[in-house]
Amino acid sequence: MSAATDPAPSPAAPRSHRLALGVVATGMLMIILDGSIVTVAMPAIQNDLGFTPAGLSWVVNAYLIAFGSLLLLVGRIGDLIGRRRMFLAGTAVFTAASLLAGVATSPGVLIAARFLQGIGSAMASAVSLGILVTLFTEPRERARAFAVFSFTGAAGASIGQVLGGVLTDALNWHWIFFINLPIGIAVLAIAVRVLPGDIGLGLKAGADVWGAVLVTAGLMLAIYTVVKVEAYGWTSGPTLGFGALAAVLLTAFLVRQATATNPLMPLRIFRSRSVTAANLVQILMLAALFSFQVLVALYLQKVLGYGAAETGFAMLPAAVVIGAVSLGVSARLNGRFGERNVLLAGILLLIGTLALLARVPVRASYAVDLLPVMLLAAGFGLALPALTALGMSGANEEDAGLVSGLFNTTQQIGMALGVAVLSTLAASRTESLAAEGRTAAEALTGGYRLAFAVGAGLLVVAFAVAFTTLRRPERQTALEPTTDTQAPARTAAV
Repeated sequence: MSAATDPAPSPAAPRSHRLALGVVATGMLMIILDGSIVTVAMPAIQNDLGFTPAGLSWVVNAYLIAFGSLLLLVGRIGDLIGRRRMFLAGTAVFTAASLLAGVATSPGVLIAARFLQGIGSAMASAVSLGILVTLFTEPRERARAFAVFSFTGAAGASIGQVLGGVLTDALNWHWIFFINLPIGIAVLAIAVRVLPGDIGLGLKAGADVWGAVLVTAGLMLAIYTVVKVEAYGWTSGPTLGFGALAAVLLTAFLVRQATATNPLMPLRIFRSRSVTAANLVQILMLAALFSFQVLVALYLQKVLGYGAAETGFAMLPAAVVIGAVSLGVSARLNGRFGERNVLLAGILLLIGTLALLARVPVRASYAVDLLPVMLLAAGFGLALPALTALGMSGANEEDAGLVSGLFNTTQQIGMALGVAVLSTLAASRTESLAAEGRTAAEALTGGYRLAFAVGAGLLVVAFAVAFTTLRRPERQTALEPTTDTQAPARTAAV
């Protein structure tokens, strides 16, 4: 990745590419903000629409199941019909579903709208990195593009918590969905003009209907099993039964892909060690970092008594430092030291972050106990752009949407596992301490401490996987290039 040997970008490319990056990043920011905004507004939604505690969880679960189960499928479809078409269609579906969610007056309507939001999010998100890979072929520019994209993911959640608290307190929960309408319309209007057209490979290049059915059903059932673990328990009949069926479906999908004439997911993408390792590291990292993004907010509200808006502002320094690192220095560090080394440094910082949280007191001082933690979140800004670059390193023009969809799928799997494992452990520890006679604040803090400690352990495993499997950087993609040097879908108008 030496700057001296990188080819210079064409004079006409930078402005059009920056505009395309801006519109893709804005679309993703809207989707990510929506996720964190909803978590802040959940109590208000429950009170207004009369959700039961079990029913309220489906405001999140309906979205997660649709989103996570469709990413791989729609990523590949984007390669076949055109990634620009898929991004535009997904943004339109998400925007329309946001309107439906905003006007919802019953639990059923809101849950249906959230499921549609998940579908739209999957369609737009699955091809976003694929669009950037094909736009930014020069290493330094690609590193900067990934830094911007990673910032929207890492800092967007924190910004959403601030915005969600302000909107819910100042107006009402309906506006957490209505705010998506002007953003979505603006993204569509600009994207139509600036995103390059591509005709795709054609459905015949990967029209594996049975493969599509198997992977969608398998992922949907797997994510459902994970998000319901807290309700059913790890060793319950539903968890073991649904989990086993999901494993059978996904195994059948892999067998199908190894033998199908036109596989939906060509298994050659896993020949790249960087792609395979980066997706595994991402699952571990995001499972661990659920504790930072969600449990810290719960600790601030349930233990320290912060309000919704106050919680968002308390976590704002994390968003600022993540943005400063990811947008300011991560691309240069990746170019100088390599993505592997920057990723390892970022993970080490994040291990320190969760290790400090594992010792957080019941009566914490924000300046002494929490602000240093927020500043150490700089590790996000180092690790995520490097991990994204490694995860997309095996993508060629034909498979960019598929590799992007895979990377986004493992992201959702990691977050779902974090919800299932860490929230269950925290709740169990809290119940145990409460049974011993501890105060509510002490019991909650003890539960959160355990989750933070386990999260730090997952990051240690992620560090070990990255250190051992990414020992030698891969400069050449492991994917087999197309035999047709005039591959379609580069500049064709749509």
